[in-house]
Amino acid sequence: MGRLELRTTFGEDAELYDRVRPTYPPALYDELAALVGNRPRVLEIGCGTGQATRPMLERGWSVKAVELSPELSRVARAKLPELEVITADFDTWPLPAERFDMVLSATAFHWLDPQTRMSRAADLLRPGGVLAVVSTHHVAGGSEQLWSDVQDCYRRFTTDADESGLPDPASVPDDPSEFDASGRFGPVTFRRFTWEATYTTAQYLDLLSSYSGHRALTTRARDGLYECIGALIEAAGGSITKSYLTQLSAANCLNQPLASG
Repeated sequence: MGRLELRTTFGEDAELYDRVRPTYPPALYDELAALVGNRPRVLEIGCGTGQATRPMLERGWSVKAVELSPELSRVARAKLPELEVITADFDTWPLPAERFDMVLSATAFHWLDPQTRMSRAADLLRPGGVLAVVSTHHVAGGSEQLWSDVQDCYRRFTTDADESGLPDPASVPDDPSEFDASGRFGPVTFRRFTWEATYTTAQYLDLLSSYSGHRALTTRARDGLYECIGALIEAAGGSITKSYLTQLSAANCLNQPLASG
């Protein structure tokens, strides 16, 4: 499957996605508030079922969201009735006249068209408004030996084993190149938050089922992979701890479109 096909898999089981997908560290929202103030108008790209959205609403922020999946949109509206969710493909969505204090995308920006995502986000911001891109990285920590052991399961049933090992959080680079190349943003601010989550065997297999790459496997390969991983987790005591790095990349919009021609 290519990018366009994979990004539609998340809505295949919206309730599962809502139940198992991790949220974000509270300190992330403190950093965002420091950038945009305590009452920003926010457009969120790819809200899913509201993992990053609820904390913003709880802070009294005005949030409007664009979500590709009708199924994920449905769950988000049911959970967060105060949220306006527009079901649309951001890449082709007709941009409104409204301008926002912040455009935020949490673990979704990489699914957008790299040729247009920076300029379209900038076009939605007021002068000086902030584009905030939040990414999630699997990093070293937690049950590292178990993570290493399960790679043998991936070698047996997929072509997606992690041969290089999990990176140290400090080695994940800060990369301003896309912001800089767009010509639409000022200097980029980076913030990092490392945290852990512990899963039972069933919870971890459910989490894997929310990832596009696992959903794209054949039934036979997925069943074999999950049986193999589940047996290893059970043998290790019935739980696995994952270490995550939440990375924030944010910059103020210069709001001057590049001249054409």
